[in-house]
Amino acid sequence: MVTKTTISSKYKPKASEPFMNSKQKQYFKQKLLFWKETLLKGSTETITNLKEDKEVSGDFADIASAESTKAIELRTRDRERKLINKINEALKRIENNTYGYCEITGKPIGLKRLEARPIATLSIEAQEMHENQEQINSD
Repeated sequence: MVTKTTISSKYKPKASEPFMNSKQKQYFKQKLLFWKETLLKGSTETITNLKEDKEVSGDFADIASAESTKAIELRTRDRERKLINKINEALKRIENNTYGYCEITGKPIGLKRLEARPIATLSIEAQEMHENQEQINSD
C-alpha cells in the first residue's frame, strides 16, 4: 500500500538533477500509485453503496432525487475509471523510460507540469498547439 507519507518523504524532484533519474521516476511512480489507490477505494465505496441501496419510497421528487444522485455518482466513477486507465498508461511509460517526455516533441515535459498533472503526455507548448488545433477544427 502506498501512503501519502511514502510520497512526500523528504524527496522532491529538482530541476538541477538529471531529468527522469531513478529518484524522480520512483517519486512519480509512488505519486501515481497513491492516486490510483485513492480512486479505487472510492470505486469500491460506490459499489458497496449501490448494493446496499434500499428502494426509495415516497413522492416522485424523492425518487427522482435519489436516482439523480446515483446517476451523478456513476458518471463520476466512469470519469475516474478513465483516469485510472491514464494512470496505468503513465506507469507503463515509467517502466519503458518514456515517462516525462512529450509524445509530440520528445522533449522533457517539465517537473512543474508533471507535479500538477502526473499523467501529462504533452509539454505545455504541445498541449497549447493541440488545443488550438481542436479549436480551429471545431469552428
